[in-house]
Amino acid sequence: MSTATKSDSVWFTTKGQVVIPAWLRREFHIEDGTKAVVQATDEGILLKPVTRHAIERGFGMLKRKPGDKPLAEEWAEHKKQEKDLEERRGR
Repeated sequence: MSTATKSDSVWFTTKGQVVIPAWLRREFHIEDGTKAVVQATDEGILLKPVTRHAIERGFGMLKRKPGDKPLAEEWAEHKKQEKDLEERRGR
């Protein structure tokens, strides 16, 4: 079954948190600390994980606004945050 037709249910906590099903986390290479872009659409809420795999495949690309940091600088900051998170967790 393709991802486009497969669905699952999730629940929101009182803090607005939601657990993404494991099969989707595997398919989209979502790991602990992965960031995502959240966007309101006519269909509902669109959640785009920002992972190396997604960027290499062209998914989750952010629309750049005038005055935004260059994507390379933003990516470098993201990688530093990932590294800091891994160090705090003793990896």
